[in-house]
Amino acid sequence: MTAAEKYNWEPLCKREDLVAGSGVCALLGGEQVALFYLPDEEPAIYALGNRDPIGGANVLSRGIVGDIGGELVVASPLYKQHFSLRSGACLEDEAIKVEVYSVRLDGDSVLIAR
Repeated sequence: MTAAEKYNWEPLCKREDLVAGSGVCALLGGEQVALFYLPDEEPAIYALGNRDPIGGANVLSRGIVGDIGGELVVASPLYKQHFSLRSGACLEDEAIKVEVYSVRLDGDSVLIAR
């Protein structure tokens, strides 16, 4: 059994809801999830909790996506800390982390692991 088969995958949104090279916010139950669609990367989609743990606001989906030393990151629009799209770790303070969700594209559907 592969790692992907261990999850219960459920639809979250459609590919057309995403913005290439940027983030959007989606609701998963009562939680906000920041989805980042980077079609030139592998994988092409990443998902983090939308709440900035330093500023306390749900804004990470509005951050600027970039690359720092080969690490794909989003810069929080509040205080500009960088969070890894792969691990959720804050590059400026290793004690701070945001939640990471497993996501994948299945045709035109964005699926999230539960």
